[in-house]
Amino acid sequence: MTRYVLETRELSKRFGRGGGAQTAVDHVSLHVDEGKVYGLLGPNGAGKSTTLKMITGMLRPTGGQMLFEGHPWERDDLYRIGSLVEQAPLYPNLTAKENLRVRTTLLGLPEERVGEVLQTVGLADTGGKRAGRFSTGMKQRLGIALALLASPRLLILDEPTNGLDPIGIEELRGLIRSFPEHGITVLLSSHILGEVQHTADTVGIIVGGRLAYEDALNEGEDLEALFMDVCRKGATR
Repeated sequence: MTRYVLETRELSKRFGRGGGAQTAVDHVSLHVDEGKVYGLLGPNGAGKSTTLKMITGMLRPTGGQMLFEGHPWERDDLYRIGSLVEQAPLYPNLTAKENLRVRTTLLGLPEERVGEVLQTVGLADTGGKRAGRFSTGMKQRLGIALALLASPRLLILDEPTNGLDPIGIEELRGLIRSFPEHGITVLLSSHILGEVQHTADTVGIIVGGRLAYEDALNEGEDLEALFMDVCRKGATR
């Protein structure tokens, strides 16, 4: 039996009131399988980031329900959900270790987690270099390290390859693919179809705030052709 780490049921978000209200997410029902990488796709403004912000507690849903590990989502679940949405919350004058120590102190986590997550994301040898001098790729890795500190069951990444060069993209792709082997399910939002093609096990496509497609990504499937077809039709397959 399939086990969903995350499930949304008719999840909706409207901004504003009355006749001027705008619907950003319209009855979206996602099914994120345990131990997989789920790629969430859609045109700009389709509602991807709004959906992720509701799952991470940054926005309150207008309607619908979220389930985490089979039970109704509650704020305490955020300790089991790691996320990198928008820019990584870094202190530029602190080193990678110091940035992580601030978070471990706030969350009451053991000190050894700092070295463990730095090793995981490949930043164990940054020494005294301050985060403000990191490359874009290193900053993204440090942001992911922050998200991993509390040993999450679900990791949410919103456009993690933004600003990266081809080498950085390839390295981050390998890192993301490694997470399910360590018991971490990944929900990944991206506008770079080639990266999702190489990374995701399942894809969901949001068009105009609605989930227009959700299915396993088969080997050799032309994701670009699928994406364009779904966006044109805007209807559930």
